[in-house]
This record gives sequence, structure tokens and C-alpha cells, in this order.
Amino acid sequence: MPILLKAASDMKRHTFVHRTRIAAPAEEVFDWHARPGAFERLTPPWASVTQLEHTGGIKNGARRVLVVKLGPLRRRWTLEHCDYVEGRQFADVQIEGPFRYWKHVHRMIPEGPDACLLEDDVEYALPAGPLSKFLSQWFLDDQLRRLFEYRHRVVAEDFASGGRSHHANPGGNPHLHLRRVVVTGASGLMGSALVPALQADGYRVDRLVRHPQHVCPQASYWNPTKGTIDASFLHDAEVVIHLAGEDVLGDLRWSRAKKREVFESRVRGTRLLARALAQLPEKPQVFISASAVGFYGDRGDELLDEQSSPGRGFLADVCQAWEAATKAAQQAGIRVILARLGMILSSQQGALGRLLVPFQLGAGGRIGSGEQFWSWITLDDAIGATRHCLTNTSLAGPVNFVAPHLVTNQEFAQTLAQVLRRPAWVKVPAAGARLAWGEMADELLLKSTRVKPRKLLSSGYQFQHPKLPNALRQVLAKRHAA
Repeated sequence: MPILLKAASDMKRHTFVHRTRIAAPAEEVFDWHARPGAFERLTPPWASVTQLEHTGGIKNGARRVLVVKLGPLRRRWTLEHCDYVEGRQFADVQIEGPFRYWKHVHRMIPEGPDACLLEDDVEYALPAGPLSKFLSQWFLDDQLRRLFEYRHRVVAEDFASGGRSHHANPGGNPHLHLRRVVVTGASGLMGSALVPALQADGYRVDRLVRHPQHVCPQASYWNPTKGTIDASFLHDAEVVIHLAGEDVLGDLRWSRAKKREVFESRVRGTRLLARALAQLPEKPQVFISASAVGFYGDRGDELLDEQSSPGRGFLADVCQAWEAATKAAQQAGIRVILARLGMILSSQQGALGRLLVPFQLGAGGRIGSGEQFWSWITLDDAIGATRHCLTNTSLAGPVNFVAPHLVTNQEFAQTLAQVLRRPAWVKVPAAGARLAWGEMADELLLKSTRVKPRKLLSSGYQFQHPKLPNALRQVLAKRHAA
């Protein structure tokens, strides 16, 4: 459990120290922080921070240039690393930025051979002027606590869920042979979180991108519409994770053109990639291709698992064709995972991101009868389940990426309102939803899919957030009501 040791002030400089016991050796936790992607992995989804530049890792003299949003203001923040002690600590000091003084020391203090204390020691002085009052109230009293509670939870959960096997280096470790991963859709909701998580695990992550201006040594251009892909970029990939596809929530209502783009962006891209992988002389060990629980259609309160038959409707048709497009890879002997994703909970994007505003305004509530089941999963568990599938060779074919705690729309609305401490009195009738969102209302809001993660549970995956109340508190960084 995290421990707030002190938050004090000598009128000029403030000190904040936060500690958490991590069930891993100090050297491994230190190495985790030194990996590419660790900074992004540790940045909370609510933090308004953009990294512009990072050179030199975490050793003395390395620099990180950020842009931070402080209320209505944006400031450039340049930090330089110092006080580097291999396996034990590193620090960063402000060279330019919003504070009069800033120094942050990251320490990994051994507690025996298999555990350590992760300590963040921050000393800073507030700037003069109006900004000082803003920072004193919001940054010192709330933001630092929230930030380090989040960061320490990420590290603890990464190691608790198998992170140690990715970082340790014992002989014969079955995890360590998976080194290079190629990802499509890396800038999307799931991809943008998965890439730094895999990098922090020690994998080399390269990307297939659909915009030529994003091409670099770590990224290759492909065009699913034109059927073009550089197969040589895939030659030594041991894992390929395919997340690319048109956003189903991109428009208020689905036009024919939108539906065609949703269908073709998934089917064409998957077929192109699967065929390219099948033709490689040395094929990847695993191909994880995104799908969705829309595969099952509208099934009322029927309990569904990976052996259940497909449903009917537009999204069910899309998912069936999407999964069938992986056929070439399966026939080539590649272990294929069809990740049937439920609604991913994120405070910034996706369905929950769109629901937050009306619920925060007290205008949230059930949709239709409220009896329809919504299958959901936190972003953390979507990433965790992906990592689990990478190295668990017992898993193949469809895998439901959903939490085990099944809820109806009514239960979801009530829980979200309770976490936000708002009423949930608004009831949107089915006819009103259809009037506002057309076919999308039936496919995404009113449809009932009661899905069980049978394969994940039977293969030993332990959910970080199995129940909705705690999941929403973690996603929204809320505490229990007093």
C-alpha cells in the first residue's frame, strides 16, 4: 500500500514524498523505469502533458522536454537527469519551466532479495505571482498525490500481474524470446496505451502506419485500401498486434459511407496483413487481431462465451468478416488470437468518455429499458489481457476481452452516477435514442450482450478491475464516498 510520508513547507520550498512496497527486486524496478515507454506508461490519462523531446535515457545529463497545461496556461518544461546510481536511483531537475525550483528523486530501496520500496521524493518552490496560488491549491494538495498514487499503482500492478517475468533474466525464461512486436492502430485508444506498456516490458515495438508522414525507422507505411504493405518490415517480427480500424463512434449517425468504411477498414486491412504474414519464410509466433463482442449480436440475457454462435446485425456481420479475414494466417500455422473487445473504459476516449459530460452535469441515466447487458473492460485489463495472450500458448482463436462482473445498462448508469456523486434521473427512451443516433443506437446502446471471459479466466488471467464500481473509481481517479 502507498504511504504518504510527508508534505511540508519551509515557506520557500515544499517537499512531497510517496512510498510503495513493490514485490520485485530494486534492480528490476529500476530497469523498468529505464526502459523506453516507461514515462508514457506512468503518465495518467487525465494529465495534460505532451512530451516533445527525450534524449539520453535516465542517466546524468539526459534531458526531457515537455509541454504541460496548468489551468488555462501552457508551459514548456525542460528537465535534466542527475544523481544517477545504477539500480538504485535517478533524479531530474528543472532547467526551464513553471516552478522556481524542482527536483524529483526516484529511489528503489531494497527490502530483501525479492522486494523494494519505490520512493518518489519531490522538492519544489512555487513561482511568484498568481500562478503560485493556483499551483499551491491544486498541484500541491491534490495533483501530486493523485499522480504518484497512479504511478505506483501502475508499477505494482505490472509486477504483480507477471511483470517480473518480463524483467528478470533467469535461464530458460519462456517470456524472453518474444522480443520484436509490430503494432497497427498504435495511435488509437488501446494502441496508444499498449505500445508504452510493451516497451516497459522490454519489447521492441515497431508500427505499421497509414500516413506517410509518420514513417521512421520504427514505422513502415501500409495502405489497406490499395493493398500495399512492405512485407520485409515484418520479417523478424515475433508478435503482430492488429488494432487498426475506422472508429465506430466517429460520427453522430452512421451513413452508408460510414458503415462501408467501418466494414472495409477492418476486413481489408486484416486480410492484407494475414496474407503477408502467411507468406513470410519465418512467421511470427502469434498474431493478435482485434474483434468485438458485437460478434454475438443482440442476445438478451443469454450468457455467452467463446463457443457461442454469431449473432445478427451490422456489427455482427462486420465482426464475422473481420475474424474470417485472419484465415490465411491461421492456415499458415500462426497462433491467432481474436480479441473480442467489450466497451473499453477510458476517461478520455471511447463510449465512457462521451458519457461523462451528461453524467457530470447530472443529466445521465439509463437508455431504453436499461435491462440490456453492457460488456465492459478497463483499458488496464485490455492491455493486461493482451500481454497474457502473448505468452500463454494455450490460448488461440476467439478470446473475450471483457470483465467478469456483468452489468445491465441500468446498473452501469447507477454506478457511474454514484462514483461521480451525481443523480441518474434522466431516462432516454429507446425511441428517443433511435431518433438521435439512428441505427447506431440499436447496435451500440440498446443491444444486449452478456459475455463471459471464459478463456481468460480458465487460463489464469487475474483481472486488475473485475468489478465495475472499483473500475470506474480507478479510471476516473475517484475515491470511495466518505
